[in-house]
Amino acid sequence: MLMNTYIATGEGTNRYEKIPVQIYEEPATAVVTVAKEIANLIRSKAEKNEKCVLGLATGSSPIKLYEELVRMHKEEGLSFQNVITFNLDEYLPMPKESEQSYHYFMHHHLFDHIDIDPANIHIPDGTLTSEEIEKFCKAYDQQIESAGGIDLQVLGIGRTGHIGFNEPGSLPTSTTRMVYLNDLTIQDAAGDFGGKDKVPTRAITMGVGTILKAKRIVLLAWGEKKASIIKETVEGSVSDKVPATFLQTHPNVGFFIDIKAAEELTRADRPWLVSKVKWNDKLIRKAVIWLCQKVNKPILKVENKDYMDNGMSDLIKTFGSANKVNIQVFNDLQHTITGWPGGKPHADDTTRPERAFPYPKRVLIFSPHPDDDVISMGGTFARLVEQGHDVHVAYETSGNIAVLDDYIYQQMDIAAAFTHLVGGDTQTMDAAFEKVKQIIADRKPEDDEPEELLPFKGALRRAEARGADRYLGIPEDHVHFLNLPFYETGSVKKKPLSQADIDIIVKLLREVQPHQIYAAGDLADPHGTHGVCLDAILKAYDIVCEDEWFKNCYTWWYRGAWMEWEIEKVDMAVPISPSELSIKRKSIYKHGSQNNGPAFPGDDPREFWQRAEDRNRNTADIYNKLGMAEYEAMEVFARYIHKKGTK
Repeated sequence: MLMNTYIATGEGTNRYEKIPVQIYEEPATAVVTVAKEIANLIRSKAEKNEKCVLGLATGSSPIKLYEELVRMHKEEGLSFQNVITFNLDEYLPMPKESEQSYHYFMHHHLFDHIDIDPANIHIPDGTLTSEEIEKFCKAYDQQIESAGGIDLQVLGIGRTGHIGFNEPGSLPTSTTRMVYLNDLTIQDAAGDFGGKDKVPTRAITMGVGTILKAKRIVLLAWGEKKASIIKETVEGSVSDKVPATFLQTHPNVGFFIDIKAAEELTRADRPWLVSKVKWNDKLIRKAVIWLCQKVNKPILKVENKDYMDNGMSDLIKTFGSANKVNIQVFNDLQHTITGWPGGKPHADDTTRPERAFPYPKRVLIFSPHPDDDVISMGGTFARLVEQGHDVHVAYETSGNIAVLDDYIYQQMDIAAAFTHLVGGDTQTMDAAFEKVKQIIADRKPEDDEPEELLPFKGALRRAEARGADRYLGIPEDHVHFLNLPFYETGSVKKKPLSQADIDIIVKLLREVQPHQIYAAGDLADPHGTHGVCLDAILKAYDIVCEDEWFKNCYTWWYRGAWMEWEIEKVDMAVPISPSELSIKRKSIYKHGSQNNGPAFPGDDPREFWQRAEDRNRNTADIYNKLGMAEYEAMEVFARYIHKKGTK
């Protein structure tokens, strides 16, 4: 597995954390704990013939919680007949039947699968006129009070620190009301709506004051994207700049988060400052890198005093001197650097990340979308081909919904022009082009991708991927388009991962039988395409783990277009020369539909090639400042070791 995160526990954590936080390896484990608490509350209320009033949240964080509650209803007989619910918020304007509405979300994930009385369900109305909103909001708060108040409120948290849609500036006394959404909140919702311009800018939300009246509050948060705001909420000062910090004033609140969301808490990020730790090589590396960056010195220049002044005297006692610690960490980091990502033949591989043999290796690169491979590891990709390895590429999804209508229009225009030039079947081509033009003209901003356009957009992305692979020297029969079924919905909302998806991965693995696998280990959004694709690979590993070839296969995770591995997690760093960086850039250019304003750019305004180059240069700069050789850029990888099977 990837490096286990060391998390300090005990009284020392109270020095930093102002809210009780429980940290779990996986969200699935956390939601079982919360679901049991909710179930016990429902049952205890039912025994007293009382109503149980729940405040419910939407978004990706509570989905697994609702799945567990549905399971408990179906398999354990948990009844919701005595439950009254009040949802936190709803977009404005928003029809109830829209897939983006929270009314649809709650019925799809929970209400349609349990025995709750529909009359006991309360969700803010996204169809109200401006004149109706104030009256509705006052009535909503009154309904909560009339029900006896909320017994348990479930919350998620946005990256602005919003709870509900209480954006920065919300007061602790605020009640249910209409609000305008922060730009970052709109950006984060863009994927659900098919673009930032389609996200409503207003919403109705319970106020902070309404939320704080709940008798018990539980907050769920998963993934790296939530790590910084969790730290600020839990360890920062109470401020309306981060509305979630008002939860510090509540007498009965608990945060339930996974390891990724906990990464920036002091007890996870710098556990040696919190309590006595059990040092291992990765934790020592992490601590020394942090110290180097704090005192602005390379590894070999850090002194005893630096360790003593920054709460790391324990390391000096363990090793005897700063010099001994420094040499170990310097060598450890130096050994991650290799110009031979597939292993250097006929060389001593004792301290190299990869084995010298077999050579050449069969290499399989998994790419969630048709451009993640070159964006994230284009330089390493080129190096593997140059050094003679047998490289295969597998594109897990078609990426067809990430092509703008204007771009497909342009490409169809080019195709029609070529057809006319060569005297092809112009009648068929012209008819198809006219149909595409009409579909684009008739499409409304809120519509899903028209089914008729998806084959064209999928074909375009396949052609772009083949162009990049051809440029890098990959034969066409080594390019695999998997089109995993979970993705092929024509909508930003995807189907759950199924056995059909996993079987496709298994089939390819057993056909190629690679010695080396590269895949996106990016879990910044565990409910996004990258997370689902990674889950599919891991489930496939569980099936092939007893195969003899798998026991001799190394897996290397790369990160996606937005984040990079922290240096303490790096197991292999591949230097990229200026000429190789140019090759990488040109291979990214081959994906024309994703340049000059892609459909889903995220919250980073830079083009993908700019993000990649800046990230790779920054990684090289960090290595250089720590005392390593100076390189133009670096691509870095973390090794994954399956719980059984891999040697």
